Amino acid sequence: MYDAGAPVRSLWEETAPPLADGADTGPNGDETCDVAIIGGGFTGLSCALHLARDFSLDVRLLEAGPLGWGASGRNGGFCTLPPMGLSLDGLISRYGEAEAKHFIASQVEATRFVRSFAEDEGIDIEPQGEGELHVAHAPSRYAELEHERDLLTGTFGIPARLIPREEVAREWYDSQEQFGALHVGAGFGLHPLRFVRGLAEVAARAGAKLHGHSPVTQWEREGAAHRLVTPSGTIRASRVVVATNGFTRAPMPVTLAHNVLPVMSNIVVTRPLSEAELDTQNWRTETPCANTRNLLFYYRLLPDRRFLFGARGDLTGKPEDGFRMRRFMERRLGEVFPGWAHVETTHSWRGFVCMAARLTPSLGALPDDESVFFALGYHGNGVAAAPWAGRLLAQLIGGKADSADIPAPLRGPPRSIPFPALRRWYLKGALGYYRVMDL
Repeated sequence: MYDAGAPVRSLWEETAPPLADGADTGPNGDETCDVAIIGGGFTGLSCALHLARDFSLDVRLLEAGPLGWGASGRNGGFCTLPPMGLSLDGLISRYGEAEAKHFIASQVEATRFVRSFAEDEGIDIEPQGEGELHVAHAPSRYAELEHERDLLTGTFGIPARLIPREEVAREWYDSQEQFGALHVGAGFGLHPLRFVRGLAEVAARAGAKLHGHSPVTQWEREGAAHRLVTPSGTIRASRVVVATNGFTRAPMPVTLAHNVLPVMSNIVVTRPLSEAELDTQNWRTETPCANTRNLLFYYRLLPDRRFLFGARGDLTGKPEDGFRMRRFMERRLGEVFPGWAHVETTHSWRGFVCMAARLTPSLGALPDDESVFFALGYHGNGVAAAPWAGRLLAQLIGGKADSADIPAPLRGPPRSIPFPALRRWYLKGALGYYRVMDL
């Protein structure tokens, strides 16, 4: 799963325009710069753009594979909120109402930032739908959605409407796991690799030097500078940004690498569906949907009428387990949407989302080395959060923002995970527990 030379073979790779000529300058040489960024996804590219354009800093970005090779280029394209594993009640209980509101407001702004940035820069991200539909997968979950609506509208000021099962079936879609839904009026769907490549082009045009196929294999301090070694050369930088999310591992700082948990997520996509096939489930929406399972299904209809269906994955990353997960997801797709049980899938791919013990992202500078910045841990919902976080990192480095501008739920490094070598076993136990709860 960490082999950056392995192609993703996603639908996005087949349908995105190529990266602009010269945006990726290829493997790095021996260079010195103000800021080195490790990770060429939404976070890193946004940070590189804003550092170069807004603060005229000399920036080098290092990506192990092609730009956008990680989660940024292979996710489901849900530009929605919030990027956390906590419930809204849990968020308020832990951080207080004021900081919870600060955080959620920042993420609503993040969804707007993505849309406005793409429009301003002429990036065709194929935006679809308005907001997101949270679907009760069992009758008991509908009451929980009512409470979520009350918090969203009353506490956080986000438009949200509870929709009974009959209306969802009539106006949106129907399925075997549809018992009413909550429409949240923030966010939309998009083509993630179109956004990545557009963001890279804008960053390169602003003067950031982007180096694909440049994995960092060694990281040392050399006086006041950081020395980052790749197979093709050495970058010396005054400051470093870690923007590797679920692909964070050595030689990244232990504080980050040992305290995040990569979790597999899988996607299958069908062939284009005919109008008659769409009618079998009364499918009438382009709004992104996710159900209320702990191990959720997320799904949406794409512009060419293909159907994207996603779920959490296996624990090994082995090819044979990837094939097994594809069969599982094809079976579950047919069970949830029986009108499409006969429809074949044309694409299947997977990658890492990033979880952490406190169940919220982490953003800031390392306490023991304030020249090292980071933003990661988006909990499977980083399409809006990551570009926003990259911009905030640039503002922190450029002196336009300070730690008080970081909402408390994101501020500081991830919480320590005891005995990090056991992380896969922790995950195995959690997945087993959630499967039982979903039943």
